[in-house]
Amino acid sequence: MFDSPFRHTVGSFAMPLATSNVTRRTFLHSAAATLGSSLTVANAQAEGISKQYARLSRRGLLGKVVVETRVKDRKIFTEGPAVDARGIVHFTNVPVEKILRWDPVRKKLSVFRTKSNKTNGLLFDPAGRLLACEGGAGRVTRTDMTTGKITVLANKYDNFPLAAPNDLALLRSGTLFFTSRPGNPDPTKGNPNAVYQLDLGTKQPGGRILHRVLEWKNIQMPNGIVSSPDDKVLYVIEAHPDAGHNRLIYAYHLDRDDCWKAPRTLINFSPGRSGDGMCIDAEGNLYVAAGLHKTRKTSETLDTRPGIHVVSPKGDLLDFVETPVDTITNCTFGGKDLKSLYVTCGPYLLSIRTRIPGKAAYLPKS
Repeated sequence: MFDSPFRHTVGSFAMPLATSNVTRRTFLHSAAATLGSSLTVANAQAEGISKQYARLSRRGLLGKVVVETRVKDRKIFTEGPAVDARGIVHFTNVPVEKILRWDPVRKKLSVFRTKSNKTNGLLFDPAGRLLACEGGAGRVTRTDMTTGKITVLANKYDNFPLAAPNDLALLRSGTLFFTSRPGNPDPTKGNPNAVYQLDLGTKQPGGRILHRVLEWKNIQMPNGIVSSPDDKVLYVIEAHPDAGHNRLIYAYHLDRDDCWKAPRTLINFSPGRSGDGMCIDAEGNLYVAAGLHKTRKTSETLDTRPGIHVVSPKGDLLDFVETPVDTITNCTFGGKDLKSLYVTCGPYLLSIRTRIPGKAAYLPKS
């Protein structure tokens, strides 16, 4: 029987964007907007996570679970942790529209922004600017942390408002990928659940060009998204709570022309709760926030255990640590050595020391 380590180690508690195709590269990245064969549960199976628990021998990749702070708002759903160059953890409380800040040295929790438009995913770019998925406003923004100026990077596609941007990944080239959900599952009506690509490093006369690279039914309910340390693989979580839909992680090899049509299924969480958010270490292992303590009126079972799952690039479960309450949502690396994993989980911001540091991109330059 798998022995949960947590039982023994609890710590103290704007503008419209152009959408035309201009090069072969951008054409390939946007080609998947034409619906092909559906990627269904039946043809996208990898080994179930529940089978991997039974043979898991912990490798010491994850340390003790420590409670950093507790949020005490009237409604709580924490999400989107991101760490700035000073080591300050930013994360969101979606239902009350706040972006919070936690100083792990001074042990101080403060409010960075109110009326955040139900911001979910956060990410600092190399220049130290805060990228945010403002799901309530249907837009992705960038905040200059010195001046406070907010720039809208994306808010429309084909003259329809975006659905609800959820999470994002930034490549060294300046290419930004973000997931959007929940949208209209009918691709003929507005903007469906989708994954978008925005090249921040290039700008055409009409604005930056936004591409929809995946949409329903090629992707059913996209959630967490992250790129490999060499930016050659893009990982996307499918997290649909309804029966008969995908709960897994896809790996898209960006150096292949058919990458959007032929993803590799890394790991399958069905019939349990899928991953929500994730981050990646310097060796390419994923740290996935997944699972439930209690069922929640969906078809999700308790087969996926609640906590952080370390998954290799081959899809093997390398380590697992249980988290204390529902609902675990996301994680990121921080600390001067990038070995502090910060986790949003119910009302808590947790931390876990890791053996392997996060990939270098998690440390902004300023």
